[in-house]
Amino acid sequence: MPNLAHSGGNSRRSAGLVFIFITVVLDMLALGMIVPVLPKLVEDFVAGNTARAAAVFGLFSTVWAMMQFLFSPVLGSLSDRYGRRWVVLLSNFGLGADYVLMALAPNLRWLFVGRVISGMTAASFSAASAYIADVSPPEKRSGSFGMLQAAFGLGFVIGPAVGGILGNYDPRLPFWVAAAMSLLNFTYGLFVLPESLRPEQRQRFSWKRANPLGSLKLLRSHVELSGLAAVSFIGNIAHEALPTTFVLYAMYRYGWNDRTVGIAIALVGLCSAVVGAGLVQTVVARLGERWTMLAGQAFGILGFILYGTASVAGLFWTAVPIGSLWGLSGPPMQNLMTRRVKLSEQGQLQGALSSLRGIAFMVGPVLFTKTFARFIGPNRNSNWSGAPYLLAAGLLTVATILAAYVTRPQIRRAIDPTADESIEGQSLETST
Repeated sequence: MPNLAHSGGNSRRSAGLVFIFITVVLDMLALGMIVPVLPKLVEDFVAGNTARAAAVFGLFSTVWAMMQFLFSPVLGSLSDRYGRRWVVLLSNFGLGADYVLMALAPNLRWLFVGRVISGMTAASFSAASAYIADVSPPEKRSGSFGMLQAAFGLGFVIGPAVGGILGNYDPRLPFWVAAAMSLLNFTYGLFVLPESLRPEQRQRFSWKRANPLGSLKLLRSHVELSGLAAVSFIGNIAHEALPTTFVLYAMYRYGWNDRTVGIAIALVGLCSAVVGAGLVQTVVARLGERWTMLAGQAFGILGFILYGTASVAGLFWTAVPIGSLWGLSGPPMQNLMTRRVKLSEQGQLQGALSSLRGIAFMVGPVLFTKTFARFIGPNRNSNWSGAPYLLAAGLLTVATILAAYVTRPQIRRAIDPTADESIEGQSLETST
């Protein structure tokens, strides 16, 4: 398969972007399909002991996030050395094989091994993001990252619903379907996915850069880069307030049943997809990356405040589309960071950001579940059950102030008055 940069055709670039979009949709769909059935499968292995099943499932989640932390920079650095194509494709193949292993798992140990491998292979999102940075011109890159965000949203909406339906027939069936999708996507990619990183633009693989701590050194190479990485990290922690406490919160405060909770989760994912696919590029074209990012952060703060203070369910429903506009922030923020590193470091950058995301996935659930438990405990006022979302709003406020500071024009010029021009020139050369 020829190199994308050498081919120079818009059709080949479009084919690569479409494949990356489909890959992320299918990966998130497969991961989402496992969500409703994995706890039940764990419970079956522990003879119906729900308390032990909850503890084991919590361990599974922590280990999965740990694998993301450890292997995202490895796969990102491998993509800087050998190109994005084979890292993405082999990760697809690995996910497919892993789902087969989990479908056949005869006991809890093998299921645990499968979850470990799943965390390792799903770390290929860093290579997928680097691919987008390679082939998208800087002025369109925010829109491309927005499409990636939309892919996450679509998988988040459809996956659990499909998994729940299939799981009613057989709790292992979603694993087989997920395996088939991943392996078919691998086969499809063999024929349509071109390479995006030219051989002369690659760098030698080094464990100093590929380990999590080493990859994070790249983030300290530029004040704006390190500042925005901190903003992203805080935002990822804040994001965990919803997936970790929403079900319990909605049932506790509004008396919702499983059906209503499922509809609300689907609405969140759908709104996220609409923002990523339909709004990001348009708003960036009008406001610029900095103000789009800050506007998105402001909507996120407002959304969390509404989530936490909504005294009736109707107000909570209103908060969903408002809070979803937080999705305007991530793509331009990611684009600003890609402009601060060389082409040969895009994989390392995305791996470092994914490692930070893995840490957030470990910190966030503990932080918000303990906050929720504390404020609904004995002798507590139930009106404070929204405390996790108010805490998330506070974290986002800190992140927004930091984002506004590190991207001030006078600070950017003082740091490096020529950085935008030099790095944009490199990126444009690659994408044309």
